[in-house]
Amino acid sequence: MTGLPGSAAWCLTGLVLCAALLLLRRPAARLLGLLLRSGAALALLALFSQAGRLIGVSLGVNPLNALVLGALGAPGLGLLLMVQYLLR
Repeated sequence: MTGLPGSAAWCLTGLVLCAALLLLRRPAARLLGLLLRSGAALALLALFSQAGRLIGVSLGVNPLNALVLGALGAPGLGLLLMVQYLLR
């Protein structure tokens, strides 16, 4: 007895992967959306760091700031500016 034959093992593996994808579809989509928004926020931070020098405000261009902006949007920008002001 060597277990399942080769094709049955592949079919079982495929069914398990399909079930996992169906169960994790929504969390994976939300995570992908957060990553896309964070990437856009990183680009916004890079632009803001250049324009912010003119008005005397600067934020670091880093993944944590991008994640805050990606998750919270415009209120996240206010939050980051407020935290920077309080820490100075």
